[in-house]
Amino acid sequence: MEKKFFGLVITLLVVAVEVASAQVSTSAVPFLLIAPNSRASGMGEAGVALADDAAAAFWNPAGLAFQQGSELSISHANWLPAFGLSDLFIDYLVYRKDMPELEGTISASITYLNLGEFNRTENDPTVIETFKGYEFAVTAGYATKLSDELGLGVNGRFIHSRLAPFGTAEEKGQGISSGFSFDVGLLYKPRTMAIPFTSLDMGGRFSVGLNLSNIGPALTYIDKAQADPLPTNFRLGFAYKVIDSDYNNLTAILDVSKLLVSRKEDGTSEPFYKAIFTSWADKSFRQELREFVTGMGVEYWYGSPKWVALRAGYFYEDPQFGNRKFLTFGAGVRYDIYGFDFSYISTFEEQHPLGETLRFTLLISWGGTSL
Repeated sequence: MEKKFFGLVITLLVVAVEVASAQVSTSAVPFLLIAPNSRASGMGEAGVALADDAAAAFWNPAGLAFQQGSELSISHANWLPAFGLSDLFIDYLVYRKDMPELEGTISASITYLNLGEFNRTENDPTVIETFKGYEFAVTAGYATKLSDELGLGVNGRFIHSRLAPFGTAEEKGQGISSGFSFDVGLLYKPRTMAIPFTSLDMGGRFSVGLNLSNIGPALTYIDKAQADPLPTNFRLGFAYKVIDSDYNNLTAILDVSKLLVSRKEDGTSEPFYKAIFTSWADKSFRQELREFVTGMGVEYWYGSPKWVALRAGYFYEDPQFGNRKFLTFGAGVRYDIYGFDFSYISTFEEQHPLGETLRFTLLISWGGTSL
């Protein structure tokens, strides 16, 4: 009975995250892919080419190379509100600071997913023990400019997953695991970019970003034969300032991403250093294209300096690989060194676990400018 219960606990704890990250059901710690901050969440959960605030540490650490001063922000969301569980939530704390003496910017962040409190029983309802399930990641990063137009960023991360603090008599280990991963990102912001056969110049308005995140060895809960790979993720994005004036600014962004996890027929997975390459060709070309997830959005700022923002976006995942489809909306205000953002998810299905998800972000930015 204990073995069955242990498997049930793992299933219940992980399914809450996988409902929201359906494509990563073949990986461990899918919470690493949950969009952490309200601003990007309001724009279709995209941001790899924008990456102009402290949350760039998540979306694209290379974006930090173009930022000045310091910023501290904290985000909170009651996760999967349709479940009605007040103790299922995710928090994100991030800090960044430019360091001229290091010719770059440093960052640090903590992501914490609280999975709630659970009772352990055996053959009757008698509670043997009560435990909490949670996962967290602590990340440190550095970004620098390779040129005036190109930034490079890297992150190192410690991951801890506590699904259940006990094992079974038949199996080794517990429902607890720790590991590490790293990210690498590039952001290109050309100063001049002439459009062929026209007099248009997109320089200063266009940027393209790339981020390869969660690169690292699989996590082991019970034994190595059952180890689960990390959700290594490839993300490519574009951003364009449609309007760039003193009082009105409108930016459009587009992200496409793909999970780089390759499963074998026997249920085991390729090592991460192989899956980064093999996951691009382990299915038919058509299926590979359908694995891409798309996020797109727009952000409008009014004021000089910017003080109020409106955001909207759309998120799409193929029905065969998760079927998450939703609209996002958001708004933000800035006053002096303070800022507040919120975002809202509107799904196309009633009682969808992600429906009516609200995220809130508070921030303080001083000593420079990032927007």
